Amino acid sequence: MGSPNAKNVAIGKPLATGGVLKAPLTTALPISEAAALLPAHVAVGYISDAGVTESTSTDSSSIVAWGGDTVRKVQTSHDVTYAFEMIEVNGVSTGIYYGEANVVATVAGPAVGAKLAIKVTAAELLHFQWVLEISDGLRRGRIILPDGQVTERGDVTYLNDDAVKYPVTVTAYPDATGTKAYIFWNDGVFVP
Repeated sequence: MGSPNAKNVAIGKPLATGGVLKAPLTTALPISEAAALLPAHVAVGYISDAGVTESTSTDSSSIVAWGGDTVRKVQTSHDVTYAFEMIEVNGVSTGIYYGEANVVATVAGPAVGAKLAIKVTAAELLHFQWVLEISDGLRRGRIILPDGQVTERGDVTYLNDDAVKYPVTVTAYPDATGTKAYIFWNDGVFVP
């Protein structure tokens, strides 16, 4: 197995071109940390300094023998989620939080700027392909969710000393192979 190597310690900074991106489900999956993303992959904007949190949870049920001994545990559920706070107020971030059909973004010209019109409804949020880009110098990581849906939305708070944040949790669903997330890292020796 080898001895510890400090070069294998990675940090999770976002890639300069965007740390969290989304695309329609039908978009071809990038198959490595270096594969080119397609124009359909749209960056959501800045993410808060809390970063992205990956959570994996499982539940199990015990099979108990006569006499009370637990003789086996059977997994009954498996859940993978990614949580982050979007801190840009733009058409992409608000569309993710409120639902794309509920956000109309218009650009009226340079003197007026962009405008957003948002409706708050009970509509279920859409499924997307998600890509999380991680950079640590020459080391690069990529997490791909072939099918993810925002299933939790945190509170939006308007304060005079902090950014407006749209906190979301994306649940990863299995693709045709049963994979919920693909995680790729390079060794930091080459630049993709």
